[in-house]
Amino acid sequence: MRRRALLIVGAAAAGGSLAVAWRLGKPVVHTPLTGPAAEGGRLAGIAALQRSDPPAALAAAALVDGEGVAHGLADFAGSGLVINLWATWCVPCVAELPALAVLAAGLKDSSIRVLAASSDRGGAAAVEAFYRQHGIAGLAVWLDPKGEAARIWGARGIPTTIIVDREGRERGRLEGAADWASEAAAAAVRGLVG
Repeated sequence: MRRRALLIVGAAAAGGSLAVAWRLGKPVVHTPLTGPAAEGGRLAGIAALQRSDPPAALAAAALVDGEGVAHGLADFAGSGLVINLWATWCVPCVAELPALAVLAAGLKDSSIRVLAASSDRGGAAAVEAFYRQHGIAGLAVWLDPKGEAARIWGARGIPTTIIVDREGRERGRLEGAADWASEAAAAAVRGLVG
C-alpha cells in the first residue's frame, strides 16, 4: 500500500497526469488530484500530443481482434492507425473511449483506423459487454493480452495513444486521456498520418 501511495503522490507532483503506470509488469491506477476527473470529467485537449521526430518504426508486436486472431502492424500496411491502449477498469480510459468512437467515425473514409486495444484479462467478452453497457458504437474489439504490445512499444501507462503512419512508423504519442472528438484532433491525426 505504501508503494501505491508513493506512486500516486509522484503522479500528482508530476502535474497530476491522468494515466495508469506500469509497475512490475502490472498496471497501477493513479488517482489524479488534478486534471480531467477533478475538473468535472472534462477531457483535456490534444495539446499533449508529442510528435515523433524523426518518425520511427514501431517494434514488432501484435494486437488480437475480437475473433482471437493476432495481427501485426504489417497487416495494416497502407492504413494509418490510431492505437489506443486502454482497459475497462481504468477510469481515464473509460472517460476517453466515447471520444475515440467519434474520432473513428470521423476518420472512417480516410483509411485511418482507430484500434482501441484493451488489456482486460476477460478478453473480448469483457470488452463487448463494456461496449454494450456504455453504448460505445463504431469501435471494433481489439485486445492487447497482458499488456504485451504496450510494454514492447514503451507505453509508460494507460491510456496511451500512438499515431502510426501508412508506412508503420510512429508519428506521435499521447499519454493520458484526451478529447479525440474534436475536428482539431481529427485534423492533427490526418496531418501526422499523411
